[in-house]
Amino acid sequence: MATTEHPPPSRLRAWMLEGLSDMGKGRQAAPRPAKPEPVHKGQRWWRVMCLTGVDYFSTLGYQPGIAALAAGLLSPVATIVLVVVTLAGALPVYRRVAEESPHGEGSIAMLERLLTFWKGKLFVLTLLGFAATDFLITITLSAADASTHLVENPHLADALHDRQVLITLVLIALLGAVFLKGFLEAIGVAVALVGLYLALNVVVVVTGLWHVATEGHVISDWSTALTAEHGNVFAMVGVALLVFPKLALGLSGFETGVAVMPHVEGDPDDTESDPKGRIRGTKKLLTTAALIMSVFLIATSFITTLLIPEKEFESGGEANGRALAYLAHEYLGNAFGTVYDVSTIAILWFAGASAMAGLLNLMPRYLPRYGMAPHWARAVRPMVIVFTLVGFLVTWIFDADVDAQGGAYATGVLVLISSAAIAVTIAARKAGQRNWTIGFAVISAVFLYVTVANVIERPDGVKIGACFIAGIILVSLLSRLARAFELRVTSVTMDGMAQRFVRDIASRRIRFIANEPDNRDITEYREKIEQIRADNDVPAQEDFVFVEVTVLDPSEFEAGLTVRGEVLHGRYRVLTLESSSVPNALAALVLHVRDTTGCIPHIYFEWTEGNPFTNFLRFFLFGQGEVAPVTREVLREAEPDRARRPRVHVG
Repeated sequence: MATTEHPPPSRLRAWMLEGLSDMGKGRQAAPRPAKPEPVHKGQRWWRVMCLTGVDYFSTLGYQPGIAALAAGLLSPVATIVLVVVTLAGALPVYRRVAEESPHGEGSIAMLERLLTFWKGKLFVLTLLGFAATDFLITITLSAADASTHLVENPHLADALHDRQVLITLVLIALLGAVFLKGFLEAIGVAVALVGLYLALNVVVVVTGLWHVATEGHVISDWSTALTAEHGNVFAMVGVALLVFPKLALGLSGFETGVAVMPHVEGDPDDTESDPKGRIRGTKKLLTTAALIMSVFLIATSFITTLLIPEKEFESGGEANGRALAYLAHEYLGNAFGTVYDVSTIAILWFAGASAMAGLLNLMPRYLPRYGMAPHWARAVRPMVIVFTLVGFLVTWIFDADVDAQGGAYATGVLVLISSAAIAVTIAARKAGQRNWTIGFAVISAVFLYVTVANVIERPDGVKIGACFIAGIILVSLLSRLARAFELRVTSVTMDGMAQRFVRDIASRRIRFIANEPDNRDITEYREKIEQIRADNDVPAQEDFVFVEVTVLDPSEFEAGLTVRGEVLHGRYRVLTLESSSVPNALAALVLHVRDTTGCIPHIYFEWTEGNPFTNFLRFFLFGQGEVAPVTREVLREAEPDRARRPRVHVG
């Protein structure tokens, strides 16, 4: 199709929008198919696991301390409960999510299919709000925790005193800079950090277990105190279940593991509709990460509980928020402890990388498709800048306080896991898998309980999540309003009969009549032609082709257009279209006809009765309303050259 020429974009703009098929909003004379994207070869699953693992594995920096504060001597038992829920609950759920949503949309896409129209869009925006809460708070909380380790280091305390907010902002900016450079660089950094951090933790764990084994009295002292405090095994398990919601941060990482699926290397014969290799690789990623983390969680919880005095876990204690670092310094010396501190700070800083990757995969998949974000939101670099600036704002609001952000983080994680569990339960039920349906339903109940318990204990998480949701919905609706008059039909396809109608009428003057189908009887079409001739003083010898648009889902923003031709009552030629918006469909049709025939089409309307504001709302929400002026405005936006613009007549 012919398009309006535009000057080439500046080098900065081209760099910012690199990889975006539609370079910015622009104005194009007619819709055109996007250029085929090059095949993304992806990365080995274990490399992508390191990207999600910087979030998941970095929780070892604070999870043992959280467990000790929440459960005391029961910390190893409570951690075992967490591991059981991870391996028997979260892991099967997300392995199924990987099967059902192999393009990285996650459980949100699965639930989106259950709802249509605006209620479906609003539901997805709500889940995106919780996803944004989870991912953005991951970025800010991890950076704040890393800066806390720096500020509290005895060698740096004087120099960095009262500069935690500034340090956190610098760390977030550096994270954004990595993603501005490129995704492959982010994966490379993640592999190096995860490899070093896990290796150092292996040394700490082995050393701790050796001390537990050689100091036999610590086990007997712990078991005696545990029995005296809780009585029997059943009481211990009961208490562990009650404190389990406080340990829920140990479940982070699964949603991002699915969100970055498109970056996992698949088999050579993988297709977009059936990427079996990518699914298999993602399952390996999820399972391996869960097993590694489970081993570390149990081992670290055991050695920290037995080897660290209880008072050191409390606020102001040397093991508060840094239990494993405490053991590293205590048993391996300050030199090794300093190396361990540096690796912990580095992985906590880069833990935001998996969250950034999740955001960059989720948001551009939904918001631009809904018309609720500008075209540039499909490009990576502008979105990195936006998310980095939001991270700055969150850090400033919470004064880089880790504890203040913990409730929002846990709420985001648990809501997403609960929604995933519900989604796979529904999927299993639809597939007729009775046993899986029962199993996933039980898992859903467990996660819903944990979510509710967490919300009751820390309601600030829901409040923060509500702010993100309100912000996303408000910005999305304003963006859709600003883009209301864009030509948003991605392609036009005409069947053989429709092409014949166009070829025939192009030999004279192309005249279309926009008709809202009613009874579709012979009287309707005869009277419509007579009305158009009278209103516009068209000679009797001129003939017309009717165009009728049926609105399907008005909440959809962009889609392809299929045009079918039919002859009604032996004499009236009618083109039928299905679209989310009548004016956009009509504008796309006449532009397509102009480009294929080289002739300027004319299209005729009758004025719509009613209040103009009400008609605009009908157009915005339901794709109808004031059709004639909106069609003309869409054409004006799409084709600035008046000489080449199809003619709109209203009588």
